[in-house]
Amino acid sequence: MIYLDYSATTPVSYDVLDTINKVSKEYIGNPNSLHGLGLKSRELMQSATKQIADIFGVRENELIFTSGSTESNNLALIGVALANRKKGKHIITSKLEHPSIYAICDYLMTLGFEISYVKNDADGLIDFDDLKKLVREDTILVSICAVNSEIGVRQPLKMIRQIIKKENFGTLFHSDMTQAIGKISINLHDVDLASMTAHKIYGPKGIGLLYKDSNVNIEPLIHGSGKENKLRPGTPSLPLIAAYSKAIRLANVDLEKRERFINLLNEKIVQHLAKYPNILINKTKYSIPHILNISLMDVNPEPFINAMSKHEIYLGTNTACASGDLSTSVMALYNDLPRAKHTIRISLSYLSTTDEINKFLQYFDEEYQKLQTLQTR
Repeated sequence: MIYLDYSATTPVSYDVLDTINKVSKEYIGNPNSLHGLGLKSRELMQSATKQIADIFGVRENELIFTSGSTESNNLALIGVALANRKKGKHIITSKLEHPSIYAICDYLMTLGFEISYVKNDADGLIDFDDLKKLVREDTILVSICAVNSEIGVRQPLKMIRQIIKKENFGTLFHSDMTQAIGKISINLHDVDLASMTAHKIYGPKGIGLLYKDSNVNIEPLIHGSGKENKLRPGTPSLPLIAAYSKAIRLANVDLEKRERFINLLNEKIVQHLAKYPNILINKTKYSIPHILNISLMDVNPEPFINAMSKHEIYLGTNTACASGDLSTSVMALYNDLPRAKHTIRISLSYLSTTDEINKFLQYFDEEYQKLQTLQTR
């Protein structure tokens, strides 16, 4: 098997699985309970939270465990909107976001909020001048992803924050960091809120985080009991929290070394595909190497992906959570509908090998040329 869809989800590492098993067996108490077993579980949860906080250089009470990035995005955007609706109802986002952001924005519009979409330049970066024009006195929130999930463009969050705060110091800045964590170095102090999830960094599905600066007020979306966590009440999933802490620690080992290796694999694929005039590479100088998006202009992506699956080679189209066959990010970057409808996403990992890429390219040539022949008849 050759797995090249790491941006959709990653396999759980053996060390992380071991943590889940051990915690599930040895820590049976509810962390909210006052008896000995509950206190034992609570101590482990606090230790796991502290480890994450120390890695990111933030306070423990600024980390809110969620079920994943989609919930974190909902809590951030809707929570901020409800808490600040008396200050204003204007929110800014980009055309390079995850589909969950657009779904949330559509919902907020039904509540009377106004959504503006900042332009991007030819390299996929946020248009700073346009952002300056869009930020108003009633702008309560700007949400820009750290790394785009389809073409991998990395945004300069620190610069974006400076622009926002200069125009309106009270405007909050949220970033979906799902595709950044474990791939590149990030600084949570560049934002007021940040969403992330475990299953993109070799952790389990069903656990994520929202970082919220302690000075930021948001409204909870879930109401219930909980000792301290009023924003996400209920019984904490201790095995998943401990596993997430382990996954974050492991993901931050040798980041730069891993990125250099992945870049070599990325370049190898790009150079190989350059011989095909009808294959377009959808990347800019700001795209991280882990995500490589291409457009097969003379072949439909779905039958190609199915053909590669028969060889146990697994690729993606656009983001795994998207509905439909259009890459909104490619459309935003190139304004080319056929190009946006023919995309394939190849996502790489430090677990990928040169042998795997060689085999992938061998079958790529074989299946691509077959489909070219079929579709030109």
